Amino acid sequence: MVPMQVFESCHSTWVFDTERMRFRRILKDASVGAHPVSTDWRPYFGLEADPEGESFAVLLNEDGTRLLRSWRHTTDCLQCGGHVTAEMSRAELNSALVR
Repeated sequence: MVPMQVFESCHSTWVFDTERMRFRRILKDASVGAHPVSTDWRPYFGLEADPEGESFAVLLNEDGTRLLRSWRHTTDCLQCGGHVTAEMSRAELNSALVR
């Protein structure tokens, strides 16, 4: 089994393949046919999660000068005003990763 790290943000499930250093986002509440909408796998060079908060950053180059920032969704989420989005089931997550 490939080592994965998964973060739930307000609008996406972020999946990190830590062995191959690649990631993709699976959009919540979006599907085409019976398949969830997801981005292609993209390389990353580091993942920095704030140990005292919910933010995280995905480093897109070795220097860390290009990055994506997001926040993990929480029950009383400050980012989306507490809007609850559904988590993906294991079957939905596996379906999105196979493509």
